[in-house]
Amino acid sequence: MAITPESELRDVTEINDEEKRLIKAFMQGAVYSWVKNRKGEPFAIRNLVGGENTDWSNTPLNTLWEKHIKLEKEGDDASEAAAKDLGWLTTSMLADDKRLFEVEKSGMVNTYRWLESG
Repeated sequence: MAITPESELRDVTEINDEEKRLIKAFMQGAVYSWVKNRKGEPFAIRNLVGGENTDWSNTPLNTLWEKHIKLEKEGDDASEAAAKDLGWLTTSMLADDKRLFEVEKSGMVNTYRWLESG
């Protein structure tokens, strides 16, 4: 379906199409789990893969962190840049999803909510 209102979509560079596909599939699973278990509640990406879930090793998300380490970013800078890339990939995944999601901007963070009628 789509995201409402329509959102800007950006490509993430320096990773290949298969890596992007795996990251999007991983995030789609996280989103569907949220939707099932927290029906009607908005979420930010940090709700899905932040907090207790910030260790991305052994997940497809680690590719993003490794990308920024290779680009000579360190620590928090690499993590922040990887999180931004993940935001773009997740927004793109949601825009292509069969469900309809509403997006709201709250400061620097997007929040999403599944619109059941969509």
